[in-house]
Amino acid sequence: MHLFIDILRNSILITGLVVVMMMMIESLNIESKGLLFKGLRRTKVGQVVIGAMLGSVPGCMGGFATVSLYTHRLFSFGALVAMMIASSGDEAFVMLAMIPDQALILFAVLFIIAVIVGIGTDRIYDRIHERHCDKHEHEECGADTDYHDGYVVHDEEHSNVAISSHNHKRHYGWKRIVMFVGLAVFIAALASGQLGHDHSAHAEHAHHEHHHATIETEHEHDGFHIDLLSEDWMNVLFAGLSVIVLFVLLLASDHFVEEHLWNHIVKKHLPTIFAWTFGVLLVLGIALQHVDIDRWISDNVALMILLATLIGIIPESGPHLIFVTLFAAGVVPFPVLLASSISQDGHASIPLLAESKKSFAWAKLINCVVAIIAGFGAMILM
Repeated sequence: MHLFIDILRNSILITGLVVVMMMMIESLNIESKGLLFKGLRRTKVGQVVIGAMLGSVPGCMGGFATVSLYTHRLFSFGALVAMMIASSGDEAFVMLAMIPDQALILFAVLFIIAVIVGIGTDRIYDRIHERHCDKHEHEECGADTDYHDGYVVHDEEHSNVAISSHNHKRHYGWKRIVMFVGLAVFIAALASGQLGHDHSAHAEHAHHEHHHATIETEHEHDGFHIDLLSEDWMNVLFAGLSVIVLFVLLLASDHFVEEHLWNHIVKKHLPTIFAWTFGVLLVLGIALQHVDIDRWISDNVALMILLATLIGIIPESGPHLIFVTLFAAGVVPFPVLLASSISQDGHASIPLLAESKKSFAWAKLINCVVAIIAGFGAMILM
């Protein structure tokens, strides 16, 4: 029951963050008539850099934002790959607590690799696209179009933007009220810590073993305590930003609320994201209770690099912390931690699995190849 409650809480948290981010992106894109993201869509290098920056943010929120931008066809596939390489998920908090100096170096290395691989991925993707167009001579293949996960995306303003000024009527029907109340409850739960991210037993164990390395600020007089490595402050910040969506729900037209928020996001995306998130976390949670991954550990560095890469495919925070703790204890060298960090991205890719299994599979494949190359490359250089 405790496992079920933790998984349910994490599923609500992940789904809520993704849905809120999608609503914010949809609102900004519509209200700006597509101008806000128009320049970004034309600059794939910029998309890759921003994707790598979002991936470098500790925790999963930067990853959720990138997935939302990608599913809205505002980020390229290379930007998605860059985020997944740069992201270390919840493990970033633990690394900053346990090995702060090495963690900063690792994050910088991950960012550089992410940008290089992301740009290279888009270049290769574009060449394949051009050959495909030359071979089939599709009418859609032109200078003003781009391909995204099998769909043709026109670089002009989306049709939903064209109708942004249509129907400015505003009534407070039951759909608007349901979304408003639901979002208000989610924000309150997020800000109060009721949906605190579960970093798993491994994270708790690592935190207690290295408590002296935790960076914290404490008020000497009233006992006020802030853990700078906690994700709680990010949850509060995200809750504050989500208040913007509440105002959108209050002020937006019936057409926008009905078509863009309710029909497109709530009805289409929310159930799928929640179902996949809950299902994946439940299966992994049960499996990890019956599998002792610690027994897989070996002194063979090459085997550990391959093992770290394979375990990195798991879209879950927790199993990857084994390599963090082993590195902090001096059991495994830096190449193993590097391969693990490149391959894994915490919970960030679960919404992607729900939205596009094809993109998830290709991105994970690229990450694994890069992780193996980087891991063995670092092993040779060291």
